[in-house]
Amino acid sequence: MKLHLIGLSHKTAPLEVRECLAPPPETVPQELGRIVDLPLVREALMVSTCNRVEVLAATEDEGGEAELSAWLCGGRGQDPQAIAEHLYLYQGADAVRHLFRVASSLDSMVVGEPQILGQIKEAYRAATEAGTTRTVLNRLLHKTFQVAKRVRSETNIGGAAVSISFAAVELAKKIFDSLEGLSALVVGAGEMAELAVEHLMAQGVSRVQVANRTLERAMELARGWGGQAIGLDDLGEVLGEVDIVIASTGSPQAVITAKMARAALKARRGRPLFFIDIAVPRDVETAVGELDGCYLYDIDDLTSVVEANRAGRAVEAGQAERIVAEEVVKFMTWLAGLDAVPTISALAAKAEEIRAAELGRTLKGLEGLSPEQAAALDRLTQALVKKLVHDPIMFIKGASHSKSPDTLRQQLALVRRIFNLEENGGE
Repeated sequence: MKLHLIGLSHKTAPLEVRECLAPPPETVPQELGRIVDLPLVREALMVSTCNRVEVLAATEDEGGEAELSAWLCGGRGQDPQAIAEHLYLYQGADAVRHLFRVASSLDSMVVGEPQILGQIKEAYRAATEAGTTRTVLNRLLHKTFQVAKRVRSETNIGGAAVSISFAAVELAKKIFDSLEGLSALVVGAGEMAELAVEHLMAQGVSRVQVANRTLERAMELARGWGGQAIGLDDLGEVLGEVDIVIASTGSPQAVITAKMARAALKARRGRPLFFIDIAVPRDVETAVGELDGCYLYDIDDLTSVVEANRAGRAVEAGQAERIVAEEVVKFMTWLAGLDAVPTISALAAKAEEIRAAELGRTLKGLEGLSPEQAAALDRLTQALVKKLVHDPIMFIKGASHSKSPDTLRQQLALVRRIFNLEENGGE
């Protein structure tokens, strides 16, 4: 079984490319179904966050990457070739290493942020519910969660943990110097929005309003901080009342339009209005940033905050990289062993078939044998067969630990020829 990881991230693609690939959450099961319908693909999982869109796939043999690339770039409203220029492709151990690094937050815009692990767990849950993961990806994802946990427990990479929401509020502090007494509107009520409200209140914001598609969820979040909840349909009415807007919904379309911002500016009588849009796809129309009095920042504008965070965590990241490298070797050893399982099973099955047949013929010619004596003969032949196949099985397992797939294939072919094992179903 071969592993492929293809995608793009904040390191390789600008926001306008990332947002065109980000699928609406409700379409993910259908997208996963289309991936496993591709030739050679047997298992698939899709990770989509504000900073990356990636597909992890297990194929039966070499190949499949061209089909995955064509699927990922096609039908996205942009030139497929232009999207393809931003893609990266990892295979085998490199794919495993990348997944481990992402889950451990080593590849995040804000190194050490904890949200990415929850997002990968959510992606795995969606894939298992869609029935697109089996032996290889199930094992790989469980290993991924273990690696991320080990990195957090054995390093201080999560110390003074920050998040995209934290970075957004830090950016607001740079703009206003102090947030004391200001009013804010958080659009969305997911984890990012919840963290944003927490950080805003910690910085002395006097009043927070929460707008969300589901009013009950907005009320739940606002209640905890003494804020006010509104529906998305009422956004236009409250924009003129706030100084800062932090937007992080999962909407595929912008929820704040230039028309709404223009009306808000009029109500504010010249007072500026700041938008920090950390959603992908973006929640605020880009035309809002062109209005006099409106200042619009998106997730890629968080760079200065992010760079300060990255420098402060370089030592811990180095230790985390060593853990990742160690765990990659362990997983690839297991994966290589998986290729040897059919041959080992076929060898054991053939030995047992011969033993059972010969024992049956022998017992027919031994009249007067007691049940205890027959059972003893059965145990004897089982022990003999077990000892005879032990060395060939150890030979196969030893080959599976080789770093070379070619060596493993050659060794398996040799064993199949020696023991006359069938190539496919008989193995």
